[in-house]
Amino acid sequence: VQLVESGGGLVQAGGSLRLSCAASGTTFSINAMGWYRQAPGKQRELVARITSGGSSTNYADSVKGRFTISRDNAKNTMYLQMNSLKPEDTAVYYCHIIDIRGYSYWGQGTQVTVSS
Repeated sequence: VQLVESGGGLVQAGGSLRLSCAASGTTFSINAMGWYRQAPGKQRELVARITSGGSSTNYADSVKGRFTISRDNAKNTMYLQMNSLKPEDTAVYYCHIIDIRGYSYWGQGTQVTVSS
């Protein structure tokens, strides 16, 4: 299974970025999908996740109201729209999926840097 993330970069505080995660190489349906992030010297933390049908989402308190997670099951792709970015959002963002067998996969990560 390959997870390819894109959309990271450098943005000023208050700006927006949209991350994408495309999954390929699996014949099993994807169950839950999520975004995690890891800042230097900190543990990886959950940012947002979404269930298989997209009907249920949950977010870290620090991003509620600013970030939106979505998915396109036909394309096996997940998105993270990030608005009103803050310097404390600076981190490597990782895509994560769990397939219907319960197997877990991680992307390689994409850097998001927010300047003040």
